[in-house]
Amino acid sequence: MPKIDITSPERRALRAAAHPLRPVVLIGDRGLTESVLKEIDLNLKAHQLIKVRVAGDDRQARVDMLETICEELSCAEVHHLGKTLIIYRPDPDAQAPILAAPKEAPTRAVRKPSEPYTPKKMAATGQAITRRDEKARKALARKTAGDDGGLESRSPRERAAARHAAAARGAAAPRIPRRRSGSALSLRAGSRRGRD
Repeated sequence: MPKIDITSPERRALRAAAHPLRPVVLIGDRGLTESVLKEIDLNLKAHQLIKVRVAGDDRQARVDMLETICEELSCAEVHHLGKTLIIYRPDPDAQAPILAAPKEAPTRAVRKPSEPYTPKKMAATGQAITRRDEKARKALARKTAGDDGGLESRSPRERAAARHAAAARGAAAPRIPRRRSGSALSLRAGSRRGRD
């Protein structure tokens, strides 16, 4: 019987499917006998994808056994890893074939790439942030911060000087988060709570 050829993506999928399997047939010191071939054939009919464990240290003998199994039982060699052989033979009558048509993978992104991020709490209430809302919020923030006078086009040193000047005029300074009284930010080097 002819040996079955499989493509590289199919071989990859079969190797992944065979990962949790344990060997169902063990080939001992006598080698590949007729009874061992019958057992492999029986397990291929039952499972389609099996692992076979080969005793012996001769790698070339294992490769020859794999070739013989694939030729005589008309199956495909999926992988040969050490003393373990992975073999596949499709069963047309199987209810759940191992190599089914690949499903379209769901993407993690549920928003369009051009849409801004909506926090979970807002999304749970049915609200969404749009580009128009985002632009309006940024324009309002610039307007409440005072006239920036083209602050974005300046160097960092000029922007800092403009912020200091706006703070001196009484414009809203940028919010700095308060320190909690026991947090690591409030501790000075060498001082502890209760000690000075």
